[in-house]
Amino acid sequence: MATENTPQRTYRAACPGCGAPVEFRSATAAHAVCGWCKSIVVRDGDALARTGRMAELFDDHSPLQLLASGRIGTQAFTLVGRLQYRYSQGVWSEWHALLDDGTSAWLSEDNGAYVFSRPATLQREVPEATHLRPGMTTAVGGQPFTVASNETVSLVSAQGELPRLPQPGTAFAMVDLRNERGEVLSIDYGSVPPEVSLGRAVSLDALALRGLRDGSAREYKGRQFACPNCASPVDVHLAGSKSVTCSRCHSLIDVSAPDKGVGGELAYAQQEEPVKPAIPLGSTGQFQGKRWQVVGFQHRMGHDPQDADEHFGWEEYLLYNPQAGFLFLVDSQDGWSVVKPATGAPVMGQGAPATATYLGTRYTQRESYTAETTFVAGEFYWQVERGQRTHNMDFESGRNLLSREQAGSEITWSVGSRIDSETVTKAFGLEASRDLLRRADAAPFSAASQVGLGGLFMVVAVIVFLALLMSRCSSCDPQAENCSTSSGSGWRSSGGSYGGYSSGGGHK
Repeated sequence: MATENTPQRTYRAACPGCGAPVEFRSATAAHAVCGWCKSIVVRDGDALARTGRMAELFDDHSPLQLLASGRIGTQAFTLVGRLQYRYSQGVWSEWHALLDDGTSAWLSEDNGAYVFSRPATLQREVPEATHLRPGMTTAVGGQPFTVASNETVSLVSAQGELPRLPQPGTAFAMVDLRNERGEVLSIDYGSVPPEVSLGRAVSLDALALRGLRDGSAREYKGRQFACPNCASPVDVHLAGSKSVTCSRCHSLIDVSAPDKGVGGELAYAQQEEPVKPAIPLGSTGQFQGKRWQVVGFQHRMGHDPQDADEHFGWEEYLLYNPQAGFLFLVDSQDGWSVVKPATGAPVMGQGAPATATYLGTRYTQRESYTAETTFVAGEFYWQVERGQRTHNMDFESGRNLLSREQAGSEITWSVGSRIDSETVTKAFGLEASRDLLRRADAAPFSAASQVGLGGLFMVVAVIVFLALLMSRCSSCDPQAENCSTSSGSGWRSSGGSYGGYSSGGGHK
């Protein structure tokens, strides 16, 4: 008897390569990959034909696996296939989901989270990929969409049954467009005509998934290798990590691709002048009703292209929750903020100052600057590199924040809000470090009208001391010493990012 997650009819035949059974659960699936010999088989009526052999999957330690099942809205689904793609920043996967009504959908990796998409039509001819430049806006179904990324990709490997199968190793374009309602429109130029899908962000816990990989957390801890620079043991704890640092020599190691991953020839870059995080890696804190762990840290520098003398620094902590994904805690002299990558793309307004509208909120531009990553520690779900540069625009609406970052052919947005220093202190149980975590939002001298003469002398003394400290920092030679403070933002005068990250993109 069929369950709610099992289609009423299945088709099974012997693999032409090894004789093992190959099963088709979907009536529309034309391709499958034999789980035993990796043969690529095509269904033609009641017969299977072998057309080649698929490469081994790059083990990204994803919690997902074939035959995991869940619900999207009122419909049940089962994961029956997987496509693994490579592009300039690494590898990502798209899972073929078979719904209980027999139709297909896709569960795709996206900026450390997931997007659930269904086939869609543009109701017009699909434009050439070269005509869709990152940042441009076009109308789809009467709604404005912004091009978020235009990448050249290729199929690395595949698994299970699939409605389509691009030629392995053949490069083609993949374009993502997003709108202010949080929707993602993907155009896959790996087939003729190009395939279009439309989706929204989802969390794995919201999908009520069952049948995930057993003991996946233990497997993450088992990913250990020797640092290619100093030979010290390096552990990879997260499923989707593409960059990790050595805790001993601070080398930044690329584990993003099959030929550079764990067990392969690791690429690395040395880092000098380490910056000490104010919140130690591995710390856990409570935000938005969930417990988050600090898994990554980066120090970034920015400068105003219109003012060569204007430089400022800030820090970003990457937080992780197994059910909710990733969150950024941003530390700047202006204060602390919590942000997440936005699935959609805001609509930019005209005039000065620039505005951006997202999910019904209108934001006003505050800063525009160039940002550079100067130090990295921990693990990251994108391929972060020291020296990566982005062009950033920051917007605000009261305490609500919006940030746009562009790097090459990809644009990412992040959205969040300011929080006060005391919230950070209590979240991580760092009461002993309260003064170290205090930022401008704390306003320690807001009651100056009640301060006596002795107190005023103390205020003046503090100001003079800070002026001397600032003078020293401004004359610091970055080639000879680390010019940032322990918090990485003590001398920042303006600007700064509210979150986001250097690599951006649609399928990390």
